[in-house]
Amino acid sequence: MTRKRVGVLISGRGSNLQALIEAQESPDYPAKIVLVLSNVPGVQGLARAEAAGIPALVVDHKRFASRSDFDAVLDQTLKQAGVELLCNAGFMRLHTEAFVRGWWNRHLNIHPSLLPAFKGLHTHARVLDEGVKITGCTVHFVRPEMDSGPIVAQAAVPVLAGDTPESLAARVLEAEHRLYPHALRLVASGTVHVDGERVVGMTQMREEPPIFSPPI
Repeated sequence: MTRKRVGVLISGRGSNLQALIEAQESPDYPAKIVLVLSNVPGVQGLARAEAAGIPALVVDHKRFASRSDFDAVLDQTLKQAGVELLCNAGFMRLHTEAFVRGWWNRHLNIHPSLLPAFKGLHTHARVLDEGVKITGCTVHFVRPEMDSGPIVAQAAVPVLAGDTPESLAARVLEAEHRLYPHALRLVASGTVHVDGERVVGMTQMREEPPIFSPPI
């Protein structure tokens, strides 16, 4: 089996990166991380990559005069490493349109809501403020508009009575750690692909019981 060569962009602790690292340890996993790039020096995610023997580099956005200059170096570094698929995993920078189009349909992101709801920041606080009963997370292909693009996979997480933004974030993050490796597997294996602006190719899902919150 030829594994797809994956690059991962991070800005922080890299917990989703760790989930991807652990997934690739399975011999049948169709992707291999060949480079981790952080725009912030000294973050925990870099240590996670180094511990796994994965090349890890810092491209500090503060050293560049513009987003275009930063993205150009990012793009060049990824291509030099032979990256075929790109995963944002807690990468806290918006990409230029030119960068996004250069990685069109080869670039994934994970967001802690059931998109298209609750795009942007402070997601969990906004979910609680709106009284939402079920939230979750989404893996999608990146598009120039923030938190937009064809959806690969989603996981639903009930909102519990007494939740705080922190407690809700922790449970959604647990779902993210399962969802991102699953979504990358689907894409890297060719099981799914983008047709227009929709992800297609999955066989029909088995019927599952609905999730109720509060429970019935």
